Amino acid sequence: MTSPAPAPKSRFLVLHDYGMGGAWWWVHARSAREVLETFAEVEVVARPDVVERADSDLPEVDIDDPTMPPGLDGLRAKRDAQRDRPGFGALADRSILRRHWDGEGDEPTTYLLEVDSDGRRLRQVELAEDGTALKSGPDDWPFNPPAVDLFDPEWADKEIHPDEFGAAWLRARPVDSEQ
Repeated sequence: MTSPAPAPKSRFLVLHDYGMGGAWWWVHARSAREVLETFAEVEVVARPDVVERADSDLPEVDIDDPTMPPGLDGLRAKRDAQRDRPGFGALADRSILRRHWDGEGDEPTTYLLEVDSDGRRLRQVELAEDGTALKSGPDDWPFNPPAVDLFDPEWADKEIHPDEFGAAWLRARPVDSEQ
């Protein structure tokens, strides 16, 4: 009896967005999901216009290579450390989360986030301690890097029910309103 042949690999444009910049690589893998399961805090960039403009001189690696270029090696090591922890990958393919921000110079706020499969915000509700609720979307944010690594076990207990998000969204006022 023979084993089925492994899936063929494709070339994926991979970005680690660290806020004010990013590191880019071409990664040969069997799927975009395999890339996300292998490297922490990355996204697979699929927009055709971005892929077409991507630098052909970016580091190019095979996901099965034992060593990775600087930057990508640390993201793989981080994912490897997460893999055996409870909750690893629990939020993959999920979309609504609660995140508490304890301030760091600002008032403590709870954020309800609706995110897409790469962890990028689609909609957000900010719930202040005084009861104020503000809603915002991509048109309100000058930057929208991935806010959540959905494979990170730290996020496993942050999922909320879509009805909770929907109710908060309906009662919140737009972030740019004057009231």
